[in-house]
Amino acid sequence: MELTSDALVNTLLAAGSLSLLLTLWLWPRLARQRPLPMLGRIALLTVTQVTVLAVMAVSVNNSFGFYTSWDGLLHPGGAALSLTSSGHPKSAAPATEALVAPTAEGGLETVTDLPKGPPEEVGKVESIRVTGKESGLSDQMFIYLPPEYFNPKYSRMRFPVLVALAGYPGTALHLLSELRLPQTAWELQRTGQMVPTVIVMARPTVAEPRNTECVNVPNGPQTETWFAKDVPAALRSTYRLGREATSWGVFGYSTGGGCALRLTMRYPDVFGSAAGLHADFAVPEDYSTGGNLFGGDRALVNQSDLTWRLNNLPVPDISLLLVSTRKEEDYAATQAFLGVAQQASTAHPELKVDSLFLDDGGHNFDSWRRELPASLEWMSDHLATPQDREPRQ
Repeated sequence: MELTSDALVNTLLAAGSLSLLLTLWLWPRLARQRPLPMLGRIALLTVTQVTVLAVMAVSVNNSFGFYTSWDGLLHPGGAALSLTSSGHPKSAAPATEALVAPTAEGGLETVTDLPKGPPEEVGKVESIRVTGKESGLSDQMFIYLPPEYFNPKYSRMRFPVLVALAGYPGTALHLLSELRLPQTAWELQRTGQMVPTVIVMARPTVAEPRNTECVNVPNGPQTETWFAKDVPAALRSTYRLGREATSWGVFGYSTGGGCALRLTMRYPDVFGSAAGLHADFAVPEDYSTGGNLFGGDRALVNQSDLTWRLNNLPVPDISLLLVSTRKEEDYAATQAFLGVAQQASTAHPELKVDSLFLDDGGHNFDSWRRELPASLEWMSDHLATPQDREPRQ
């Protein structure tokens, strides 16, 4: 029974209800002030409270996505796994070097509103586990392959890639179940508003439960290496994806939005564009990160501060989209960074910055869903279709 399954929640609810009924039924029979009846009353109260707390814990975990599997809960930060090919082999990569494998984890079966039909007509969403050579990290993701990926006419063509990052705490499943990312992308592609794009859906919290903000933690998880080096290398070894930075973009909301902007600004040779929805522009020091991720190293703090980078380092050749609402708590911070970025763009035209602001809305999925179509269209306009392979005529 999966940790995030409805079956587990229902089972715990049934157990809680049964323990409550047993307590009501047995309590009068255990009313005497003797050791055994007293122990019986203590046992009844303990079982009832444990089952109620278990229901609450599982429900909160399912809502916020602290853990996606029993293995992640019982063995946090475990070592990377040795994996096999996922069925989309690239001839140049030996099977022994395959870093992507299909997996049943992640809860894909719970998403019921994905387009129905054969892959060559509606595309396909797969649950995969990716392992990184350099970081040693391993995590479950979802990947959306557009219909053209399965069309023999395009069998020699590589596709642009959008890496989509959820917020914290959250799972990759939230990109499907709450944000409806592949569903929206399918509609946009079907109506010609978005080019056929492979979408990789992941969470920023690879080393659960700590929020590592997609950075390399000294003596800790190398999350930045994972996203900037391991994930692209692993996916290219398995799928027909572009190799140039111009064909790779990053999209994210909340923590994932900050990660998207940071990864693109720090690795312009890997990612050519980014859209950050309600993003942070500096790595926060709070309960989720466990304090200062960099151990007080001011140089590392500055390196991950996007405003500091624009003011002190060479301006990268990338395209950025900043998205938020005028009622959002981070609106002032977004406007401040936008001003710095536009000023840098004026002096260095290789940096391109756009913005999108809704009049109302907060830090929630309702706002992010409304912002999603325009954000995806912008990403599509800034993702170059690779030209190293031509489609068959």
